[in-house]
Amino acid sequence: MSNALYRLRGICLTAVLLLVPSVTFGQAPKSAALAMELARLMDQAKVDSLAVKHPTLPDGYIGALYFPGSQLLVVMARYSVPQLLDKKLESKEYRDVYIDLNSASVPDTKVFISDLGADGLKAKREENQPFDTAELRGKSYSFDGDWKRAKLSEDEYMKQYQLAEQEYENMLQALLGQLKKTS
Repeated sequence: MSNALYRLRGICLTAVLLLVPSVTFGQAPKSAALAMELARLMDQAKVDSLAVKHPTLPDGYIGALYFPGSQLLVVMARYSVPQLLDKKLESKEYRDVYIDLNSASVPDTKVFISDLGADGLKAKREENQPFDTAELRGKSYSFDGDWKRAKLSEDEYMKQYQLAEQEYENMLQALLGQLKKTS
């Protein structure tokens, strides 16, 4: 039953993204303010990792690893033995939760965002800057603006970017909620 709900959630999210007007390359991503706020709060709290139980995904968790001033790595996935991660969350072993989600999560549920600059997911590389990447349920995307090299149409590239951006926004909001609650 949970797999059917998970699939329905994915179908609904895809339908919403198809109805949303295309994001332009020059437009600031919504994740930018969230990522910068999370980085600021993590700096203030002097922490480099954070994790939280997913607010809506059964047996789902979100973990983040922060490298001050350079990058924010965020992962979300279901975990097959949730009791283990619940225990780690209780003892605030956030880095361990992040590592477990990256290495032993349910593969087709994993979303991993590498936000270089910790300044939001961008659809296109800025000149002389690194680009952000995303792994969406087993498929990897480099958001460098070169959809042809990725063998995608521009529309497909932007759909994948919008999907990654929405997932990233949701993950950041959950992490911010946790951080504000414990501050």
